[in-house]
Amino acid sequence: MTDVTLPAAAPGRSLWRDAWNRLKANRAAMVSLYYLVFMTALCIVGPWFTPHEFTTIYQDYTRVPPSLTAYPRPEAIDLAVKDAVKRSRLELAGWEEKGGKVLITFTSAKPIDERVTRYIDRSDVFKNAQVAGTSPDGLKLTVSADIEKEYFFFGTDNTGRDLLTRTLVAGRVSLAIGLLAGFVAVVIGVLYGATSGFAGGKTDEIMMRIVDVLYSLPFIFFVIMLVVFFGRNFVLMFLAVGAVLWLDMARIVRGQALSIKRQEYVQAAEALGVSPAGILLRHVVPNLLGPVVIYMTLLVPQVIILESFLSFLGLGVQEPMSSWGVLISQGAKNIPGATWLLVFPSIFLTTTLFALNFIGDGLRDALDPKDR
Repeated sequence: MTDVTLPAAAPGRSLWRDAWNRLKANRAAMVSLYYLVFMTALCIVGPWFTPHEFTTIYQDYTRVPPSLTAYPRPEAIDLAVKDAVKRSRLELAGWEEKGGKVLITFTSAKPIDERVTRYIDRSDVFKNAQVAGTSPDGLKLTVSADIEKEYFFFGTDNTGRDLLTRTLVAGRVSLAIGLLAGFVAVVIGVLYGATSGFAGGKTDEIMMRIVDVLYSLPFIFFVIMLVVFFGRNFVLMFLAVGAVLWLDMARIVRGQALSIKRQEYVQAAEALGVSPAGILLRHVVPNLLGPVVIYMTLLVPQVIILESFLSFLGLGVQEPMSSWGVLISQGAKNIPGATWLLVFPSIFLTTTLFALNFIGDGLRDALDPKDR
């Protein structure tokens, strides 16, 4: 009897593996995914490596333009020397820069107190001021100080804060609000919509009428009421946005649940005596994950835009925290003299929104059963 060797069975492909392979074939979606991961990591880790804290104010560097070279400029050194002399109420005999240091000579009709170095150290341009020499009669004093080099790659704002650090910290807030509010909207919308669609009948009618009533409430009025009663804070913004945007998700999930509950495997589970809650959690909700994931990627940009809009109106996060919407609002007021205050936050916001939308389009194509 001849042995017959059967060919090895081909490995099966799961729905998610097949969707991942289709997503990898979409260049725009994959580039957007890598960019979004990079942007998230940059906003989380970047502020730890920037040369300035996001709350540090440099009074001598207000609204300086972005530059790859170090500040101060020669004219800024001259201005800082004159300001220090003016604060000390002495006369300036002259100053010179030599080897990263500045030598300032003071004169006065009365003997000069050596503690005048304090006025030099108060400047953001100089540090480590100390007496380099004094005349025998004490009427002339020379002070030596190091010139402190500062880098402002994105420039500074109206109060002298580093825009690069503030843009990255603002990205943390905008992305956190987008992801958290989107997550809340998805969780509430999926549970509410799946329950409504699977239950059907009068329960479905009542639950959907509640959604219609909530739809009639103006979103801005709802947020203003929350601000009046609870004040402005990060958690409020997250709750206000997430508590409104779940309505669309509930409608989408309800429609999918109405279709799924008519499938044969759901009827078979009912015939086997599986409880309605078990069917809902084991069969209905898992089969909704495709549309939910797609809508989640489209919901996050919507949340970020809403947060930016509210921040533009002054209803967003409070100082010293910031968001991309707050920075754009501030930059819009300074377009004539400081365009960089608007350009850099706008670039970060728009590129992130584009990336999220491309990812959503890629997931839609990858999870669409009609394209398989």
